[in-house]
Amino acid sequence: MSQSLDRALTLVGELATGPKTLDELSGVIEVHKSTVLRLLRTLEAHRFVQREGVHHYRLGTALFDLAHRALEERDVRRSAEAALRELNNRTGYTVHLASYEGGEVIYIDKYDSTHPMRMYSRIGRRAPLHCTAVAKVLLADLPEPRRREVARAIDYVPLTANTITAPEAYLAELERVRAAGYAVDNAEHEDFIHCIAAPVRGARGEVVAAVSMSVPKVLLDFEGLMGHLPDLLATARAASVECGWSPRD
Repeated sequence: MSQSLDRALTLVGELATGPKTLDELSGVIEVHKSTVLRLLRTLEAHRFVQREGVHHYRLGTALFDLAHRALEERDVRRSAEAALRELNNRTGYTVHLASYEGGEVIYIDKYDSTHPMRMYSRIGRRAPLHCTAVAKVLLADLPEPRRREVARAIDYVPLTANTITAPEAYLAELERVRAAGYAVDNAEHEDFIHCIAAPVRGARGEVVAAVSMSVPKVLLDFEGLMGHLPDLLATARAASVECGWSPRD
């Protein structure tokens, strides 16, 4: 492992939490300020870091550019855009697109609610595996041995009274998702929000992403949310067709 690269990446990760001083960054990687300054100057030359005022550093524009370009390279994100945007425009509720990569579920696109109450979520954020509808959809498509392996490795942190807290209960939930063709988060992740999700399929029928609709409970009760399930499933089918999926007759 390159020590300099490791230190530079640690600095970038620390700056993701907000602007920091040279002293603060020196304390993070536990080296002299002169070493930190050399690293920062290199990062600054490549626009990964920029100075803010006299004493602080923050993330530079290159990172945001790279993130945007990386997301644009995801065919599923581009292909699903029209269907997801139409659902968001029609309902006014938050719509997410998520994918499963490297053992993590990541939000790769988001369409904000037009209602006064909005969700705190962002593109690039990880979705908890055991209590989000998008994660259930994505993990339900894994081969059974892999599903069991993933389920047993999850840290079942109880985030609400409805959170699933045991592997066998979670595996049973994934079986229900496979059979039903959609997943729900009935106030399992956050007790004031519920969500429904459906699979977006690729050319071979594999699940390449999950699309979800999330709504604060004060705007719509669970029965009302389930009333939008046909809209969500239609959106998932339209996005799947754009991703190369051919529905059976």
